[in-house]
Amino acid sequence: MDELLKQVYFGNTILNFAEALGIFILGIIVIKIFRSIVLRRLKKWAAKTQTTIDDFIIIGMQKSVVPVLYFGSFYIAFKYLKLSPDFHTAINIISIFIVTFYAIRLITSVMDFSIVSYTSKQEEAHEHKAKQLKGISTFAKMLVWGIGIIFLLDNLGVNISAVVAGLGIGGIAVALAAQAILGDLFSYFVIFFDRPFEIGDFIIVDDKTGTVEHIGIKTTRIRALSGEQLVLSNTDLTSSRIHNYKKLQRRRVVFQIGVIYETPADKLKIIPEIVKNIIVEAENAEFDRGHFKSYGDFSLNFEFVYYVLSADYTIYMDIQQNINLKIFTVFEKEGIVFAYPTQMVYVNKTDNDSSIKTEIV
Repeated sequence: MDELLKQVYFGNTILNFAEALGIFILGIIVIKIFRSIVLRRLKKWAAKTQTTIDDFIIIGMQKSVVPVLYFGSFYIAFKYLKLSPDFHTAINIISIFIVTFYAIRLITSVMDFSIVSYTSKQEEAHEHKAKQLKGISTFAKMLVWGIGIIFLLDNLGVNISAVVAGLGIGGIAVALAAQAILGDLFSYFVIFFDRPFEIGDFIIVDDKTGTVEHIGIKTTRIRALSGEQLVLSNTDLTSSRIHNYKKLQRRRVVFQIGVIYETPADKLKIIPEIVKNIIVEAENAEFDRGHFKSYGDFSLNFEFVYYVLSADYTIYMDIQQNINLKIFTVFEKEGIVFAYPTQMVYVNKTDNDSSIKTEIV
């Protein structure tokens, strides 16, 4: 038996191979015990807590730490064997690949968890915010993978300084050639962090009006009132004056009424009170003021101001329509006549000629 164990193969005795195999199997057993006992109990404990950080840590250990531990037991076992330098080099390269891969995977998992945690805390537009964050998440992951690849090449003995210098020169060339795209990208970050508008908001940009449907890395798409889709660059949006009606808490409404000059003074005095009562009785409306404003070219002008306690444009139009109909009905009962553009012609005649004087009242 001793002679069998002392037989040499590939520079190692059978006993050496048995020891390496034993270390590997022992490592597997320890990891299995860790997964089945420790991690399982930690999972049950985490399920009872309100925070999600502990759940993320446990899942991260399962997906990233445990696979590295499996490979670690394999790596330690082979370290007990006398192997050729080429074999050791291959094992070291594989080790660098595996560690780098799972380290990047862990970092990206942390990023995804941070995004989910951030969006879950948003009171409004949780789903829309998650969609918007996908662009930033993709860009950040590309950056992390790029850094990880450079780190991997450095550990493999590649001259990183030359690579970084080449990337720097190439980056400058790309930046000069893609200024507009990079400008839209930075504008995307401005839109995301500053939040001048979000998906679902009704906005007006210059002469463009519509509802935001999609916010991309380069462009934002708006559904116009007439039905077509407007595609605007993010740079154009951030450099324009934006009217966001989603942020509107209440709408200020100003409207005027004109009555004819023949209206008696006692009727003029009651017009502000009539309109005020109509607005006060309207639902979702708050009266502000009403006055006899001015003498117009052909009418006596009254101005009224009230607030609609809703951002919905349809509700505003319904309220204004109801107010207009009631004003018309009450004025008809009171004998108050609305003014409209009229022209009166005065003709003065004499024995020799006639003169005509025309006035607009």
